[in-house]
Amino acid sequence: MKLTILGGGGFRVPLVFKALARDESPERVTELRLYDTDTHRLEVISRVLSQLAPTLPNPPAVVATTDLPTALADTDFVFSAIRVGGTHARALDEAICLRHGVIGQETVGAGGISYALRGIPVVLGIVEAIRSHAPKARVINFTNPAGVMTEVMQRFLGDRVVGICDSPVGLARRILTTLQDADLAPQDVPSLFAGDGRVHLRYAGLNHLGWLTGLEVDGVDLLPRLLARPDLIESFEEGRLFGAPLVRALRAVPNEYLHYYYFQREDLATDLAASAPRGAFLDAQQGRFYGAADDVDDVAGLWERTRLEREQTYMATNREVSGEFARDEADLETGGYDKVALAIMHAIANDVPAELILNVANRGAIADLDDAAVVEIPCRVDGAGIHPLPDPVLPEHGRGLVVNAKYVERRIIAAVVEHSRTDALLALTHHRLVDSVNVARDLLDEFAETFQGLDDFRSTDDD
Repeated sequence: MKLTILGGGGFRVPLVFKALARDESPERVTELRLYDTDTHRLEVISRVLSQLAPTLPNPPAVVATTDLPTALADTDFVFSAIRVGGTHARALDEAICLRHGVIGQETVGAGGISYALRGIPVVLGIVEAIRSHAPKARVINFTNPAGVMTEVMQRFLGDRVVGICDSPVGLARRILTTLQDADLAPQDVPSLFAGDGRVHLRYAGLNHLGWLTGLEVDGVDLLPRLLARPDLIESFEEGRLFGAPLVRALRAVPNEYLHYYYFQREDLATDLAASAPRGAFLDAQQGRFYGAADDVDDVAGLWERTRLEREQTYMATNREVSGEFARDEADLETGGYDKVALAIMHAIANDVPAELILNVANRGAIADLDDAAVVEIPCRVDGAGIHPLPDPVLPEHGRGLVVNAKYVERRIIAAVVEHSRTDALLALTHHRLVDSVNVARDLLDEFAETFQGLDDFRSTDDD
């Protein structure tokens, strides 16, 4: 099979390459195409892959190109992981938001709106290219904000598009491991990706806005065993982030990104006090890596050291709010999105069932949302495609957050498609982490002044 990665010069591409190289299935990816508009980044990542290849069992052939039609022609899967404006734009988004006293995080924060406004037009162009050059390819979207971008793509490509995130399965893995370590779960549980019927996850929400409400193993829901033990709750990452009292009150374990909602004031204060918020840290780190790569022989080793630092500092400000705890060793191996992407391709190409938490069209799964709304829920994946599992449980306390966030997402999409400043203002005004209409106007004005292509959103007399 052929796999095309859009954003092929991205820092995390080697994680996908390593996952593909360890795949021993009959229908595996034998050709990996890397597409990027940045020639230097593409060359650096190609060097990393060439140095990793001899250490791996079945590395696919790699083709790097800056020509989109060449990258897409006759491909089987497209993995979209683009970042319009790069990490520098992410740092600017965050800095602008913090100047106006609101959280700027690139998905749940107001920075995510800026990111989407400049990213959607590029994604629409990619959609047209896929329709022309890869009309039968399946598309796996990891481009943030993932829920927005997946919904945009699905409007034109339908169910061939699925969105992925590594947070839900990482959460489930940590809970299962915690229960196993306490002898409260079977020790022989297979991979959480297996579709053999032993493990079922109950999870519902939107991307970066969901809750795990059940973890069933061999027909028994093990989550109550965790909720009965405050010591166990506070022994894994999300439990330490939120604290046992909140998790027990919710009767569910929140996705880590919900920390920005439950601890908005504390997270904002920590970001304001930080010498380098996450966006600025990554921008500087990526600049050092790509800048030094030309002068380093062991560029794969440099990449690995940089990756480890990136994982160690993931959500560092949130962990500072919750007690400055270090990440567990198992969480430093990889973010996990590479494994989710591979699991989807493996299940479809080899018709080997898997159960995954994915971003798919709602179609009645969550009663408060319409059928076309992209939601994050458990799905079964096999040779026939992706099938949402019935009756996901959205906690009562989460309904308002989810409905509001989907309204904001819809206004963002309308703002771009209809060239509407009003819709962009409505998105920012109703955003859960923006606390003033005046702040919403100021944010949109500064976004429009800072980034090219946002002329539609400049201030008018109608404001």
